[in-house]
Amino acid sequence: MDAPPPQEDVRPFVQVAGLLEKAGLNAPRILEEDALHGFLLLTDLGSRLYLDALHDAVKAGDTHAADALMREAIAALIRWQANADPSTLPPYDDALLRRELALFPEWCVGRERCVTWSPADEAVWRVACDSLVASALAQPKVAVHRDFMPRNLMVSEPNPGVLDFQDAVHGPITYDVASLLRDAFISWSEDQEIDWAVRYWEAGRKAALPLPDDFGEFWRAVEWMGLQRHLKVLGIFCRLKHRDGKPAYSADLPRFFAYAHKVATRYNALRPLARLLEPLMGADRVEAFY
Repeated sequence: MDAPPPQEDVRPFVQVAGLLEKAGLNAPRILEEDALHGFLLLTDLGSRLYLDALHDAVKAGDTHAADALMREAIAALIRWQANADPSTLPPYDDALLRRELALFPEWCVGRERCVTWSPADEAVWRVACDSLVASALAQPKVAVHRDFMPRNLMVSEPNPGVLDFQDAVHGPITYDVASLLRDAFISWSEDQEIDWAVRYWEAGRKAALPLPDDFGEFWRAVEWMGLQRHLKVLGIFCRLKHRDGKPAYSADLPRFFAYAHKVATRYNALRPLARLLEPLMGADRVEAFY
């Protein structure tokens, strides 16, 4: 790894790599380190992304292969949450949650869609943000990878290899499972999402994770946490396009509008947010991409 200061700081990567190793996960081990100059010598986890393997399985109609990969990812996530000490990680607090949500009106609404919200629209947005942040902060706290998705997992031995973990935080228990099930680059039927969520919930409770006794309560928390993430990602993808000159990410905006709108329409408290989203969706108003 070559991460030149001051643009990058390898110390969070080094810290979280140690947490992952202690928790029993397969992450790059640090063989040599020069943090002052941003150099790390790491073990290699191979070249096949989980995302590619899952896409290949879907194209081939091999549901068994996709299911096996996702079950191994779920097992790794439970090991991470059950064994990693989150006390040294930054808090996923009110301020951070709100900074992430603020990316949506700035970059997606204003810059991408060129829409100016009315005072009434702004009020709807504030109420929705308050609800989503309150739901996140009410959850039990664990170590959160913060981008636990197939693009950051490798097909390796043992499976999966885990990458891109330097932004880990101490936060809501549902965040990583929401990231895994409702991903930026591959979507699943809701029946499949729920099947994997139930497997996570059952295995997590056996591992003594602080999960609710009622699956419905857990699933609602997953959906609301996922909505916070999806609004953030809509903002990030638009920022990548307009600020960073990376327009390719905007091709996945329809997937995230679909995720966000589906959840917002499902819960009475969030339906005003759904109505706020609908004029922004336009031709992107689709159920999902597969």
